[in-house]
Amino acid sequence: MSSHHPHPVAFVLGGGGIRGAVQVGMLQALLEHGVRPDLVVGSSIGAINGAIVAAHPGPEAAGLLHRAWNSPQARAVYGDSVGRQLHRLITTRTHLNSPRPLQRLLQDLLGTDTRFEDLPTPLRVVAASIESAAEHWFTTGPLLPAVLASASVPGLLPPTRVGDEHYLDGGIVNSIPLQAALDAGARTVYVLHVGRVDEPLTAPTTPVETARVAFEIARRHRWARDLAELPDHVDLHVLPTGGALDGDQNLGSYKRMGTTPTRIDRAHRATRAYLEGR
Repeated sequence: MSSHHPHPVAFVLGGGGIRGAVQVGMLQALLEHGVRPDLVVGSSIGAINGAIVAAHPGPEAAGLLHRAWNSPQARAVYGDSVGRQLHRLITTRTHLNSPRPLQRLLQDLLGTDTRFEDLPTPLRVVAASIESAAEHWFTTGPLLPAVLASASVPGLLPPTRVGDEHYLDGGIVNSIPLQAALDAGARTVYVLHVGRVDEPLTAPTTPVETARVAFEIARRHRWARDLAELPDHVDLHVLPTGGALDGDQNLGSYKRMGTTPTRIDRAHRATRAYLEGR
């Protein structure tokens, strides 16, 4: 981050799969409002959206994100039939979907050989290291494998190997990486979360609900701690998502790409109203 900036601005983009479409609307509103980041920090789907913004920090980023999220390539990431998914799970015993559609999408958006050092805006993305059993931050070197590692959702995609280690989704260890932006010197922070931390939790009644609730507790515990420890000199803006959609809690909701335009539009309108009301 540029040390001469009087009030360094960071965009923090959290994880959340398909619900990460709301970040497109948020980013569109921010860029329309003239807000530009000095640093971008991303986890999981936030690493993908964040990498696009870091590579294209001007108004063109919104158009790129809109086209990417509404493209056939995006629908192909989790677009396999149930039969093909089950066959892959039986064959690999680790994951339902091939990583190749996501790899191709990232190559189209970011280029094949782009490095962190090539980006106009500094970017930090987090992933969960299997061998180290810890969060790992990528800030230098090849961009694509780092972003893919941060978005390697357990069970849906295989772990991503980078160097001698294997990585899983950054949301496992740091779903809304606020502290990383503060550690880098940010003084104004815009948090682009996907809305899950706003939703009430109830006692689970099924194994699937138990897993979801357990993950949400872990996600929210760290977020709550980071908020409680926020320094007084930091200007924090937690942007509105526009609200959840019916069916977001369903097991197959991660494949509902048809909801993308609605999520983007609702988040864009809510964030624009927030920024205009400051």
